[in-house]
Amino acid sequence: MPRVLVIDDQPHVRATISIALKANGFDVVAAESGRLGLIELNKTAFDMPLFDAVIVDIYMPGMDGVTLIKAMREHAPKLPIIAISGALLRETGRTVLDILAKAPHLSGITCLQKPFRPKELVQAIQNAIGVAA
Repeated sequence: MPRVLVIDDQPHVRATISIALKANGFDVVAAESGRLGLIELNKTAFDMPLFDAVIVDIYMPGMDGVTLIKAMREHAPKLPIIAISGALLRETGRTVLDILAKAPHLSGITCLQKPFRPKELVQAIQNAIGVAA
């Protein structure tokens, strides 16, 4: 059963994602901040990462998602990351996710725009970790 770390500052978003993933057979650990997410990520079992993937909200107080992703990449460079955001960039209709993947140090991240359906989330995780649907 794939294990996923969900990092989002909004309790209802964390709960919704956790419920959707658990209903689809995932083991889920949730953290309410980037700092707490890093603590969870840094726990290891026999020097192996505890998670198959991480879901990171981009806009969070304290440590934002971009800073968090950079820190996670230092600890686990190959860990699949799904970045989520629903914030629009002014009147452009674009989100930060549209430009996130263009940053060289943030390549290889799966981006998912809020709101999304549980099926889209599960598919994004399966694609990121290479699991057949």
